[in-house]
Amino acid sequence: MQVTEKAAEGLSRTFEIVIPSRDLQARLDAKINEIRPQVRLKGFRPGKVPAAHIKKVFGESILGDLLNDELLPQSIDSTLKERSIEPASTPQIDVKSDPKAMVSGADFEFQIQLDIMPEFDAPDPKKLKITRPVAEIEDAQIDEALAELAKESRAFAEKKGKTAKAEDGDAVVVNFVGKMDGEVFEGGSAEDARVVIGDGAFIPGFEEQLKGAKKGDEIELKVTFPKDYQAQNLAGKDAVFETTVKAIEAPTESKIDDELAKRLGLDSLDALKKALTDRFEREHAGQSRMRAKRSLLDSLDVDKKFELPATMVDAEFENIWREVSNAMEQGQLDDEDKDKSEDELKAEYRTIAERRVRLGLVLAKIGKGSGVEVTQEEIARAINQEAQRYPGQEQQVVEFYSKNPNAVAQIRAPLYEEKVVDYVLELATVTDTKVSRDALFSDDDDILSGAKPAKKKAAAKKAPAKKAAAKSADKPAAKKTPAKKAAAKKPAAKKAPAKKAAAKK
Repeated sequence: MQVTEKAAEGLSRTFEIVIPSRDLQARLDAKINEIRPQVRLKGFRPGKVPAAHIKKVFGESILGDLLNDELLPQSIDSTLKERSIEPASTPQIDVKSDPKAMVSGADFEFQIQLDIMPEFDAPDPKKLKITRPVAEIEDAQIDEALAELAKESRAFAEKKGKTAKAEDGDAVVVNFVGKMDGEVFEGGSAEDARVVIGDGAFIPGFEEQLKGAKKGDEIELKVTFPKDYQAQNLAGKDAVFETTVKAIEAPTESKIDDELAKRLGLDSLDALKKALTDRFEREHAGQSRMRAKRSLLDSLDVDKKFELPATMVDAEFENIWREVSNAMEQGQLDDEDKDKSEDELKAEYRTIAERRVRLGLVLAKIGKGSGVEVTQEEIARAINQEAQRYPGQEQQVVEFYSKNPNAVAQIRAPLYEEKVVDYVLELATVTDTKVSRDALFSDDDDILSGAKPAKKKAAAKKAPAKKAAAKSADKPAAKKTPAKKAAAKKPAAKKAPAKKAAAKK
């Protein structure tokens, strides 16, 4: 095999590889002899077809399999190993030889083009100084959570009397049918729906128009679906809900006591307070780690001198731009992006793609040097967790990953990143600084300066915690497609609800 470097520009390399005819023919003849006992052709006894005839009839097909399965990967692997090249991209192959000519005795000539990994010195984790904001659990935080739980678990009792009217906080039990232009639309109807006035669970205008309603009333609720409504066929459109009021219920007093705790499955109010404290401690710890990680990534992103593999940056940018384009189509761009031109957005998001690639390379080098690894058990656990997000389809999800190495790589990448981050945080000098809960969970990057948290910050350089996924320094996890929701109800903030009537937001 003859290898010639044809081009070397930056991190891009092009090699010309020639496998002489004698070597190619020897491999081809060996493959034909290997399969000859299984060949069946009319006019020949089983296993007795002459090798020359097999070559004439099936030569190109056998050669194609030989090249794809053996010669190409082996030649490329050998070329890279002999030159100690660590590829940053999958080699692009350009075959120069004609298959018919190769079967007849021509050399096999092809070129490969790839990007190689850059050479750079990764920062020493022991020399890094990281500030980690921490917030204590406050009594007011527990009291607020208890009040919310009491509100959510409150009972309702039907108001007596035919003249009883619905007021703020009341639950109105209704049947409704949603129509657009006089036609009933899918998902727009419900029976015995409980609408709590003031909860904001339904689209704007729906709850408000039930104020003053009495049992037995038949009302037409005229509403306009929000422009960003999740069902595109309803977004921004006017609808009428023909509604029948079946009952008016007033909330009963829900005390914050042992009985509240028992309704929630705990033994006492003290146990409920302990459970809330534990939950908030986990939330605070997770948020503190996330802010420390962001500080760490900023510390690692100081050396912008080393060159980045173009194919890696292009691939990362394409992934980000796909998200941005989708947000543009659905009118869901961040407020800070809405007035920017496409060229401005592309320039900003390419900068973010470069940051992601650069940080990925730095973390990978630190991890490689420290021996950080992701075990098969950890990958299997992550796949099982992903499968749990699709009830009833768990087995199909697991089988999908078992057959798709690239999908497994996407599962492995964030696991590896988090393990490297943990490794660095253990070695770095980490200083805890007390902040308020609001500051800890704010989007502002300068919470440690004592300044009032800003509402929003441009993300071209730093990636705040609650930014759009494309702008985050950490790559977002695959998002689950929510269950089909009722058209008039708001999407739930945390859970994907079961199919509901269309009046909900």
